[in-house]
Amino acid sequence: MARKSIDHSTSGKGTVIDMKTQQLIDIPKLPIVCDRIRHYRIQRGIEQKAMGSLLGISGNTICNWENGRARPDINLLPSICKVLDISLYQLLGEADPNIKLTPHETNLVAQYRDLNQGHKCAVDTLIDSLLFAQTSEHCPKIKKLIIPDKSLAAGIGDPTEPDITGTETYLYSSPLVDRADFIFGVNGDSMEPTYHSGDKVLVQRIYDGSSLPIGDIGAFSVGNEMYIKKRGENCLLSLNPDYPPMVFNEEESVYLIGKVIGICEESDFASEKDIDIYLRLNPDE
Repeated sequence: MARKSIDHSTSGKGTVIDMKTQQLIDIPKLPIVCDRIRHYRIQRGIEQKAMGSLLGISGNTICNWENGRARPDINLLPSICKVLDISLYQLLGEADPNIKLTPHETNLVAQYRDLNQGHKCAVDTLIDSLLFAQTSEHCPKIKKLIIPDKSLAAGIGDPTEPDITGTETYLYSSPLVDRADFIFGVNGDSMEPTYHSGDKVLVQRIYDGSSLPIGDIGAFSVGNEMYIKKRGENCLLSLNPDYPPMVFNEEESVYLIGKVIGICEESDFASEKDIDIYLRLNPDE
């Protein structure tokens, strides 16, 4: 494993060997390296934490690289290229002398160099747009949901407000996900063995005027606490027999948030790459 230290020096030049070509390459200034790491990481759909794990460092270190707060140690560059499946030339934004252009490509490069700076920017923008359109053609459909700031208590109350606010998250579309409005985290063991503490459940909102059939699992707000429970006859029930029914008096307010329609799997969450494409396609989201 490569050395895990971080070089904080401001020097932008050095010489390293491309592991694929065995040729010497000058290291460019830090901003280029930072930009290329972020570009190819997102293109490959790799999370910062996952990339850090593959390199034996933290996700925060990757974040620092990409934001220009630090630069990777020179000895880590070959490992970074391996993780991102690119050459050192690509990482450093340099032309690979081993790649030969066709006559047509050579002509295009010559024509590009004859353009003024404004027209070059127009070509760059067009190429970026075409590459993005090409990538987005294969992007899975995504739905935005809300993860409330508080968990659904399964045995232990969790203070919250009936008006649900939280963090936006993005899941791959599916018949089940498309029906959901919220993702709630479960806290406690009262709904075992079906729902475990730490599970994330999909909840379909039920608005005023609708009700949850007896026997169905729902998300409820009771006073300033929220629960995932099975609806009983004038009570809320746990699946774990160690917990007694929850019975309420007339002065207590029980608010039905929605129906629990399934458990959210880790694979349901969209990758950073696909989220980036989704947000570019939906700038108002």
